[in-house]
Amino acid sequence: MRYISLLLSLPLMCAACSSIGPDYNRPAVSDMPTAWKTETSWKSSSPADSDPKKEWWKSFGDKQLDELEAKCLKDSPSLKVSLARLDQALAQSNAHGAAMAPSVALNAGASRNLISANRPLGNYSVPNTSTVQNDFKPNLTVSYEVDWLGRVRRDVESARASAEQAAADNENVRLVLTAQVATAYFQLRQLDEEIGFVSGSIELQQKVLDLTSFRRDFGASSESDLVVQRALVESSGAQLELLKNQRKQSEDLLATLTGVPASSFTLSAGSLPLLPPAIPVDVPAKLLERRPDIASAERAMAAANAQIGLAKAAYFPSLILNPALAGFESNSLSNLFSAPSLVWSIGVQATQTLFDGGRNRAGVDFAQAGYVASVANYRQSVLVAIQEAQDALSTLHGLDAARQKQDGAVRDQNKAYEITLLRYKEGLDNALTLATIQQNQLSALRVQSQIRGAQFLSTVNLLKALGGGWQEVEANSAEKKLSRN
Repeated sequence: MRYISLLLSLPLMCAACSSIGPDYNRPAVSDMPTAWKTETSWKSSSPADSDPKKEWWKSFGDKQLDELEAKCLKDSPSLKVSLARLDQALAQSNAHGAAMAPSVALNAGASRNLISANRPLGNYSVPNTSTVQNDFKPNLTVSYEVDWLGRVRRDVESARASAEQAAADNENVRLVLTAQVATAYFQLRQLDEEIGFVSGSIELQQKVLDLTSFRRDFGASSESDLVVQRALVESSGAQLELLKNQRKQSEDLLATLTGVPASSFTLSAGSLPLLPPAIPVDVPAKLLERRPDIASAERAMAAANAQIGLAKAAYFPSLILNPALAGFESNSLSNLFSAPSLVWSIGVQATQTLFDGGRNRAGVDFAQAGYVASVANYRQSVLVAIQEAQDALSTLHGLDAARQKQDGAVRDQNKAYEITLLRYKEGLDNALTLATIQQNQLSALRVQSQIRGAQFLSTVNLLKALGGGWQEVEANSAEKKLSRN
């Protein structure tokens, strides 16, 4: 009984031992800036803590965009693939975690055998006879790897980190898809505004063309004036067709992102919101808590670190509790569960590799190189995140200044058009001057719309660079599932 107690206590004793290999500590990223480099005119707003981070697009206040984002999250094939991979990673983690517990199996066997009377004699003084025997054997077997060096624990640690990485990857897919939907949507709305400007300009140009034709019929304008104005109308019409084609491409992209065939998807015309939302921006270090791609890279480091311990464990002997067996065996059901029918066995098997041609050393080298690569990838992810946020901030500031100037240019062009049209009606300006003013006015309106659209796209890029918002991140479902297992 002492021997049995010793064997059964091995798992408890080994659980108290430290695991082989280095314990994981997230490496610090050196040279992290303490603040963003922004112009003095940039002003940050206060965080909207009541807004859910995972629905960052609602900060734009556009119901049509909200509906498209909801449909994307529901029907996007790319997101469904990511969710399936997350479920696979969780299942794999649970499978590895099962190695921490013993494997128990219930076996039962029953047989009836006829023994030959002509079999070789065991005793020459006693002849063999033909015999029929019954054999009933119910038993319980237990198998367990004694984790005396923490090999199993490192394996479970690596699997859990990989599952958490898959959860972060899923969040990143979600972020990228929703950002793509917002980008395509605002591009389409910006094209709607340009189409509206060009269509309105064509109407005015057509009226001027009709006026020029009337004036020519009465000798107040020349044929060249009519040709110039007609060419302007045709040129604006060509621009309108190009814009409509671009809008159709944005519409088709939205269809694909939301899981709808492009041939059956339509989106009515609309306009951009008045202003993009103001976004508070903290210090760059906050990105480490927000960006799902950074979280994924960090979890990859943890998994790679655990793999080093797993590889080093190959140098040491493995201890496996041989299938411990307890059960009964009898040739009759009547006394099957009696004390004389009891059978049991227990033991431990140790295996130590003596020579492997350097395979274990190569395995450790491979794991260590993998960890070095994961650290470099983590640092690169952080640097890219800071660059993207900094670029988006700088772009937003530049666009804000450009829009103020362009608004002034549009006002001046509108005023110039009114004056020139009046002078043309009075015969003080020719058709070429009016056509030039009309074209300049249209160009100013289109540039104004393009700047507005760029502001919204840059805001989306900034939100994406910040990991989808600025609020605290709730524990994702994958971490909750892992904690329950």
